[in-house]
Amino acid sequence: MAKDKVMYVCSECGQEATKWVGKCPACGQWNTMKEFKVGPSPRSSRGGESLALHLQGRERPQLLQDIRADQEVRIDMGDQELNRVLGGGLVQGSLVLLGGEPGIGKSTLILQTVLRLRGKKVLYISGEESARQIKLRADRLSPSRGEQGEGLLILCETSLEAIYEHIQEEQPDLVVIDSIQTISTDSVESSPGSLSQIRECAASLLKFVKSSGQALPPTGEAGRGTGPSCSIILIGHITKEGTLAGPKVLEHIVDCVLQFEGDQHYMYRILRSQKNRFGSTSELGIYEMLQGGLRQVSNPSELLLTEGREGLSGIAICSAIEGVRPLLIETQALVSTAAYGTPQRSATGFDTRRLAMLLAVLEKRVGFKLAQKDVFLNIAGGLRVTDPAMDLSVIAAVLSSNVDAAIEADTCMCGEVGLSGEIRPVARLEQRIAEAEKLGFRRMLVPAQSFKGINQDRLNIEIVPVRRVAEAVRALFG
Repeated sequence: MAKDKVMYVCSECGQEATKWVGKCPACGQWNTMKEFKVGPSPRSSRGGESLALHLQGRERPQLLQDIRADQEVRIDMGDQELNRVLGGGLVQGSLVLLGGEPGIGKSTLILQTVLRLRGKKVLYISGEESARQIKLRADRLSPSRGEQGEGLLILCETSLEAIYEHIQEEQPDLVVIDSIQTISTDSVESSPGSLSQIRECAASLLKFVKSSGQALPPTGEAGRGTGPSCSIILIGHITKEGTLAGPKVLEHIVDCVLQFEGDQHYMYRILRSQKNRFGSTSELGIYEMLQGGLRQVSNPSELLLTEGREGLSGIAICSAIEGVRPLLIETQALVSTAAYGTPQRSATGFDTRRLAMLLAVLEKRVGFKLAQKDVFLNIAGGLRVTDPAMDLSVIAAVLSSNVDAAIEADTCMCGEVGLSGEIRPVARLEQRIAEAEKLGFRRMLVPAQSFKGINQDRLNIEIVPVRRVAEAVRALFG
C-alpha cells in the first residue's frame, strides 16, 4: 500500500519543499514551513483508459476572438457600502473571502446582509455556531421580522462532502461558509483548520464555483453536470499578526479578499478590499456598530469630528482621502515636558516613524525645540490613516499643543511634508475641498502646487496656498 507523501508548505507564500527549512527560500520568512501530508494519487491499471477519461473531462483551448466577454451579472446585496467595495455588487459565480479579528462583526455583517436579500435563495453554513444561536442573532438584527430572511436556509455542518450534497439538493444562489477554518474534507488526513485542510477545501470550492453554471459536485469534488450559477462567501479568521489564517495561497485562490477592521473599543468599522478581480481595490465602506447590528455610514466626516472643539488646543482637521472617499479627520496631539530622561513618541492610528520624521522637520526647518518633550498623537474615531496628506495636520496639531494656541474651528488643511520642510502636492484636491466646503469649513490650507488650475471664484471657501511649513505656521498662528 502506498504511503502518504510529506511536503512542507510556507504559510506566507505557499512555497513547497520536500524537507523542512528554517527560512523560506521564496519569501525569506523564518519558521513558516508547515508539514503538509499529500495522499497517494489513484492510478488506474490501464493507462489508456485513464488517459481517455482524463481527455474526456478536460477543457479545450479556445481562440481569444471566440471567447464571449459579456458584462458580469452582479447580485445587489442591499448594502450600499458592501456593493461599493465589491465593485457594484456580488458577481455570480465568484468566491469571496472576508477576514477580520474575532468579534469585529464579520458574521453580523454577512447575516444582516443575507437577511435583506430579496428573491435569492441563500444557504448559510455555520461550523462555529448552532442553529439556535444564529436564530437569536437574526432576531436581534431584524426585530420586525416580517418577510426578512424568507429564502435563508441554515445548516450546521463541517464536512465538505456533506456540504456539496446539500448544495446539490437545495440549488442556492448564494452560499455562506462561516468559517473556512472549520471545514474539512475526507481526502486530507489532518484536523480542521490546518494548512492542508484550508488549502484543499478552498481549491475544491473554487473549482466548484467556476463550473457552477455548468456543474454541481456529486461526490465532494467539482464535477460536470447542470446547475445554476452560485456564489460563495467565505468567512476567515486572522492571526495575531493581522494576516488571514492559513496558507497565503488562500488569498491567491479567491476572487475577492475583503478585510473588516476597526477597534473594538470604538463604534466604527471599515471594510476594505485587498484584492478584487471584478472591481477596484481603492474603495472602502464604513459602518457603525450599534445594538441592532451594523449601520451604514453615508457621511462619516460628520461623525468623526468632535462637537464643541472651539478653543481647544492640539486639534487640527485634515481633509484626507481613504480609498476614493474624502473624509474630514480630526488629529489630536498633546505635547508636554518629558517626565523621564528619554522623551516618549506615541501615536494611535498614525505611523510612529513618520511622526518622528515630522518632529525632526519641525526642529530643523522651523526651529521648534521638541527634543525634551513628550509627544502623543491620536487619530479620532479609532481610524488608522495612511494618507500622506495628514502630515500638515499632524504638524499643526503638535504646534498648537506646544504653544497652547487653538486653531480656528472653521479651518482645515491637507498637504504632504517633505524633509526640506516643503509642502508637497496631494492627489484629488478638488474632492478634498468639496468635502470641506460641504461641512461648512470656511478656510483651508492646501499645497500651492496642487492648487494650480483650480478656479477659486466658484468656491465658497477661502483657499490659502502654502509652499513651506513656515508659511503654514504663520497662516495658522500669525
